[in-house]
Amino acid sequence: MAESKLTAQQQAAYWEKTRGLMLVILAAWFVFSFLIHFWAPQLNTIRILGFPLGYYMAAQGSLIAFVLMCVWNARAQNRIDREFGVQDE
Repeated sequence: MAESKLTAQQQAAYWEKTRGLMLVILAAWFVFSFLIHFWAPQLNTIRILGFPLGYYMAAQGSLIAFVLMCVWNARAQNRIDREFGVQDE
């Protein structure tokens, strides 16, 4: 395994960065999964292309956000892996 090349201190730093990334992604997921929809009735007073904003956020906005979060997570994790020299070849 690539992590065996790292010292204990480097492994701790690697997992600290990975854990931080995971927590940020999880917080963003929570916002787009629950908080936006929690306020859907108030958002429905705003209309976009004839649809209420609450509906638009549920039908399109959250899905777009989830795809962007997946791309962001993959790129950020690859950057962390390269920083510590444990990237896939």
